[in-house]
Amino acid sequence: MSAIRGPDVWVLRHGATPWAAAGRHTGRTDVALDAQGRAEAEALGRLLDGRRFDQVLVSPLSRARTTCELAGYASQAEVCDDLLEWDYGDYEGLTTEEIRGQVPGWTIWTGGCPGGETIDQVSARADRVIARLLGHAPVDGAVALFAHGHILRVLTARWCRLSPEDGRCFSLDTATLSILGWEHEYPTVRRWNSH
Repeated sequence: MSAIRGPDVWVLRHGATPWAAAGRHTGRTDVALDAQGRAEAEALGRLLDGRRFDQVLVSPLSRARTTCELAGYASQAEVCDDLLEWDYGDYEGLTTEEIRGQVPGWTIWTGGCPGGETIDQVSARADRVIARLLGHAPVDGAVALFAHGHILRVLTARWCRLSPEDGRCFSLDTATLSILGWEHEYPTVRRWNSH
């Protein structure tokens, strides 16, 4: 019996924004890349060096779309709403320290977001992206995802068949390259948080 596999998934977080630099939770607010973020996105393009992908999916938010464009993949990219960042609800724009001033010990992984998404809702979106990739991409191919820190961390946990809360173990900097792949039939992390 042959092993069940799928494509390698190249995970690409958008470049820096003023909110990211300040540690502010940036979910659905469409904050543009700053000058550093634009330079990071161009550097990401050099790191990718024109690599061909069978499919490129991008979040609809401008910081991800601009990163995709500056990296050289806008013409191939398809907008995917399931790659939107976590909806932080009432915590949008706040730092973790500010939230902990109201809710001691709060974390995104265990504390919830009033007026926003639950971790299970974010996980369901990540699972839909994975199902899409496994259902439509060539087995030996590669796909690229341009998106955001928390959704990509949840997606990585789900790729590895872990709980969505285990996304806390995958710290992800702006404008980084990570690769999800396979060892035989087991989904793995092959490369993480590279510049």
